[in-house]
Amino acid sequence: MKCAILNNADSIIVSHQYPSGDPTPSSEDIDITKRLAEAGKILGIEVIDQVIVTHTGKHASFREKGYL
Repeated sequence: MKCAILNNADSIIVSHQYPSGDPTPSSEDIDITKRLAEAGKILGIEVIDQVIVTHTGKHASFREKGYL
C-alpha cells in the first residue's frame, strides 16, 4: 500500500509468482488478499485483483475465482 499511497493511486492490482507451475491460491494467499482489500477500503484504495502467475504461463485471478 505504501507505493500506492505515494503514487496517489485510487486502485491497485497485486500479483506474485508461483515457481511450482500450479497457480492455485493457498488459504494464506486468500486471507492476506482479503486483509489487503480491507485495508485498501480504509485508505480509499481499491484492490481490483490479485493475480498469481507461473513460469508455465498459467495464472489465477482472485476476482475471477470470487475471492475479491
